[in-house]
Amino acid sequence: MIPIHVLNGPNLNLLGRREPGIYGTATLADIERDLRRQAEPLGIALTFRQTNLEGELVGFVQEAGLAGAGILINAAAYTHTSVALRDAISGSGALAVEVHLSNVHARESFRHVSLIAPVCAGVICGFGPHSYRLGLDALAHLMAARTPNSASKD
Repeated sequence: MIPIHVLNGPNLNLLGRREPGIYGTATLADIERDLRRQAEPLGIALTFRQTNLEGELVGFVQEAGLAGAGILINAAAYTHTSVALRDAISGSGALAVEVHLSNVHARESFRHVSLIAPVCAGVICGFGPHSYRLGLDALAHLMAARTPNSASKD
């Protein structure tokens, strides 16, 4: 099994009712359910977490990275503000893909800069809940290529 941690930052627990015009009506539970369905045939073991606390998110990243798990991360507002989160991704050696529901580049200018993107393998944004599915697929391929003797699931 390929271990992947899906880590979600502040206010994502409000999905489905928080600004549905921007974030849609899917809840975080809906996204988790869909990712679990996608992960099973790919041989992915998912750990799914959400926190509103920066330090706790840093701990989740360190735990996953040090264990060799891949990280699919929607750091939400911490994307644009957290040097600590960037350092956790880099310092733990985590293979991470950054995802966002909205197209952050079509929004307020302060959302255009990601402090974590430079230490992530890639960034996917603007596709609503599908951003997570695209990110999981990309991360699964990266993890499979990184794992010796893994069978490609193309």
